[in-house]
Amino acid sequence: MPRSPEVTRDDETLRWPTNLDREGIEARLLEVRENARRFGMVEIVRLFENLGSMSAAQIGTNVVAALTLLQSKPGHRPLTMQLEMVAMNLKNLK
Repeated sequence: MPRSPEVTRDDETLRWPTNLDREGIEARLLEVRENARRFGMVEIVRLFENLGSMSAAQIGTNVVAALTLLQSKPGHRPLTMQLEMVAMNLKNLK
């Protein structure tokens, strides 16, 4: 059976997302948080301050809240794309 080409972060899209587990989701959200911190986006930083102690439901709620905040900020598309990828994988949180 032929192997599928390995999907790298540069290749991933919402049509071909990377399958993230909780550890992968948290890693992405840490990146989002630190990038938001660099841009002075305090509201988004706050949403992901205590990732390790959040339930799956809390993480999901905060991802949706962050996406809502970013809707009016088209200049922050890389953050939005990271959050969209996480949102596609929320079902994997345990």
